[in-house]
Amino acid sequence: MQHHQTPQTTPAPPRPTTTPHPKAPRPGTAGPPAWLSPALLVLGLGLWGLALPLVDFRSMEDYGLLDRLPLPFYASLVVLTAGFLVALRRAGTAPGWPLVHCVALLVALKAAPAVLYDAVRYPWASKHDAVVSALLGAGELRPYAGLSGNMSAYDQWPGFFTLNAALVRAFGVESTAAYLNWAPIVLGLILLPVLVLLYRTFTEDWRLVWTAVWIFQLANWVGQDYLAPQGLAYVLHLTVLTVVLRHFVRPGAADRLGDRAALDPAAAGVPPATSTRQRAIGVLVLAPLILAINAVHQLTPVMLCVVLAALCLTRRYRNLGLLAVTGLITLAWDLTMGRPLFLETLATLKDSLGRLTQNSRAGYTGQLTGPGPELAGRAGIAMALAVALCAVIAVLARRRLTRSTLPLLLASAAPLPLFAVNDYGGEMLFRVYLFGLPGAAFFAAAALVPAAGGARRSRGALARRRITAVALPAVLLALTAGFLPAYYGKDAMYYTPPAESALVTRAIDRMPAGGLLLATSGSFPQALHRYDEVEHWWFCEQDPAENERMLVDPARYLADRIPPGAAVHVVLTRTQDVYTAGEGLLPSGGFALLRDRLKASPLFRTVEEQPYGIVLAYAPSTTTPGGAS
Repeated sequence: MQHHQTPQTTPAPPRPTTTPHPKAPRPGTAGPPAWLSPALLVLGLGLWGLALPLVDFRSMEDYGLLDRLPLPFYASLVVLTAGFLVALRRAGTAPGWPLVHCVALLVALKAAPAVLYDAVRYPWASKHDAVVSALLGAGELRPYAGLSGNMSAYDQWPGFFTLNAALVRAFGVESTAAYLNWAPIVLGLILLPVLVLLYRTFTEDWRLVWTAVWIFQLANWVGQDYLAPQGLAYVLHLTVLTVVLRHFVRPGAADRLGDRAALDPAAAGVPPATSTRQRAIGVLVLAPLILAINAVHQLTPVMLCVVLAALCLTRRYRNLGLLAVTGLITLAWDLTMGRPLFLETLATLKDSLGRLTQNSRAGYTGQLTGPGPELAGRAGIAMALAVALCAVIAVLARRRLTRSTLPLLLASAAPLPLFAVNDYGGEMLFRVYLFGLPGAAFFAAAALVPAAGGARRSRGALARRRITAVALPAVLLALTAGFLPAYYGKDAMYYTPPAESALVTRAIDRMPAGGLLLATSGSFPQALHRYDEVEHWWFCEQDPAENERMLVDPARYLADRIPPGAAVHVVLTRTQDVYTAGEGLLPSGGFALLRDRLKASPLFRTVEEQPYGIVLAYAPSTTTPGGAS
């Protein structure tokens, strides 16, 4: 808020204990009219709705959905960003409009597949649908069953699947496929109030809160918010963290932050301290949430333990009791329900401990190839670096804010040491980024939103305001431009026509119990249909050099490794073609070569062939005496 200096003849009034609202327009200047923000919101959503019927998603090629989105779609994101920036000017007095814009951004960014696609987005999401269907069919959990592809791990952490089994029954739908594509929107809406409470713990400036939420949504491109255990566990994790940060302050631990003169103008006061008894009750209240996290996901409880341990480094949140309870619940679950996978993971630690480079690799067996996947990979890296750079600038430039928000900074950096432990199947890089993102988004916003209020109007402060006035819209638009290829650049391998899924379903339904399904990879819908009755071998999910050797004589390569007497079907589909090429598992033209050579081999006969794929049966007895070895 701007102050005019006048001669003082009386003592200056005491410094206010709360931060003023964001700077109002100076006398003689007009701020944006009140109707402009809602008008831009309506225009942006109107352009988005106009764009959807123009999206030809069935003809996606190299760039996935990216080059199938029409100009009105891109224009809608620019208009929504402009409306948000206008609403941000009045965030202190009307925080509802930035909230509405954040909801609109969530819908505009992630609802298109839910509205458009006539099939499940993300082939591996159908795996979770298969687990729910198997749970409903069997009516029981089988955590110790030896299911192909380590699928029994889903029964060892069944919370997410039992919840969705209940939803399927409650909604009266056939399977989770009826609502699966809407998961990013639902989880995003649930996460919104959690993020707001988290950020309001550390700042009174609504502009900073909503900018952090906006950046979080743009930077959350990693695709972990689909219908999966991680998405639900992540919401529960942030909920526990927010409760701890707001209600577990130790008495006298933050006395040095009680003087607002030592704080950034945007900083919030430390939450009221709680007694030992109150914190003990808080632990009991949080215990069911912590148990729910353990019932849902394997990695998230470990992340929670690491974050709580990092908070213990501050006197403000040093609660060894909560950390001990969290650790004991996690260990108890791992040694009972999750024991098989837990022991298997422990056995691999000797090979992964300390291998930072290996553990921080991206989750690809090969190398991303093709314009869309390559652009998606580069955009993701650029997005992460941009957010990290802005966050570092804020940490260094706004040290008084950093001092008061140190717990959030520690919580965001806490997952980094897990790179020294395990690669989590090539996913650790994405999970560390995901769990560090809430804090990173907050500090990135702090670099772009200048502190409001204050009597000092130095030239440096005015220069910073002019810089941020340009940097804020520029960075938000740049992050929007980065989100789109990172999130949609690989949709050619994420969308599968219903006819292809039906082909796969028919092929697996023909197989006897105990049969063996062969495919290049497991990244195609219905790949794990009847997973509790059928074995699987994804024979191209190995070193690409080995795949090139396999292509010399794929029929003999597979036959030499098929167990004697097994009833084997090979399913090769268009989605597998796109996936093996995009992930670099097979060389250019390798999938077509594999299909043609298997089709021509006397060791395999064609069961069904459609434009979207082919089903082959292994039939050695009809061609070679004694069959294959």
